[in-house]
Amino acid sequence: MRLSIQYVNDAAGNVQAVQVPVAQWKRLTRTVRELTQRAKIKSDLAEALAEVELKRKNKIKSKTLDEFLREL
Repeated sequence: MRLSIQYVNDAAGNVQAVQVPVAQWKRLTRTVRELTQRAKIKSDLAEALAEVELKRKNKIKSKTLDEFLREL
């Protein structure tokens, strides 16, 4: 996606803001939201797999379903 970016400068020439067309902004925010969700899922899966590995090595105690549900 090629962005149509416009820069807003102050009197001294310093960039103060960036303007992006609304349609492109919506696509960008949707993409960021999707990538954030994917990263969260990957992180949660990695954490779950690490916990399973610790349980397999008997380093942490397994919980009953009742114990698990009480944590929520």
